[in-house]
Amino acid sequence: MASYRIRQYREKDYDAVRTLFARGILEHAPAGYRHILRSARAQLGLLVLFAAVRAAAGYWVLGLAAVALALAATWPVVRSFSTSYVQQALSTDLCDISTSYLRAPDSCFWVAEAGGTVVGMVAVAPPQDPAERGVALELKRMSVSKDYRGRGVSKALCGEVLRFARARGYGAVVLSTSMVQVAAQRLYEGQGFRKVGTFSPSLLGSLLCFQIFHYRCDLPGGTAAP
Repeated sequence: MASYRIRQYREKDYDAVRTLFARGILEHAPAGYRHILRSARAQLGLLVLFAAVRAAAGYWVLGLAAVALALAATWPVVRSFSTSYVQQALSTDLCDISTSYLRAPDSCFWVAEAGGTVVGMVAVAPPQDPAERGVALELKRMSVSKDYRGRGVSKALCGEVLRFARARGYGAVVLSTSMVQVAAQRLYEGQGFRKVGTFSPSLLGSLLCFQIFHYRCDLPGGTAAP
C-alpha cells in the first residue's frame, strides 16, 4: 500500500508547495554546471584562455589561475538559470495557486501527502503555446521530495494529469524539462511521452549549451477540446 495519498491542493499547503518547488529546481544547478563544463565549447574556451594568458604573461601558473577564475565565475551564471526560473514561478502562478489552478478552466493542482507533510506536487493548465491550446494541456511544476523519490510518487502525480486531460477530451499532454533532469526525462518517457522539440531559454543558454526539452504524450481516444 502506498505510504502517501494524492489530493487536490489546499491553501494550507501554500508555504510547503513553494518551498518544495524551489528546492527541487535549485538542486539541479550543480548538474547543469557539470554538463556545461563537459561541453566541447566550454573546454575549448578554457584551453584558449589558458594559452592566451600563458603566452601574454609567460607563466603557466597564471594561465591556470585564469582558468580557475573563469570556472568560479561560471558557477553563479549557471545557477542564475535556476534562481531566475524559481523567482519567476514564485512571483506568477505560484504566488496565487488557487487562482492560477483551481479557479481557472481546465486547470488543477495536486499534492502528494505523507504523514501530514507535502512530499510532492504537480499542476496542469492550458499551454502557453497558442498552437497547442484547445488540443493539449500542459503538465507543470512537478516536484517530489528527495526522501520520497523512487516510491512511485512522480508516476502517480503524472497519472493524475493524464487522467484529468483525458476526462476533458484533450488529445495530448505536453511539458518542458531541462536537459539535466535525467530522472524526470526517464519518468515521462516511461509514461508515454516523447521528445518533440529542443530549445535554449536565452542567448546565454545557447552560448553555454543549456537546453530545454519539449515532450508530448498523445492520449488514446482523446479529441481536441472545443
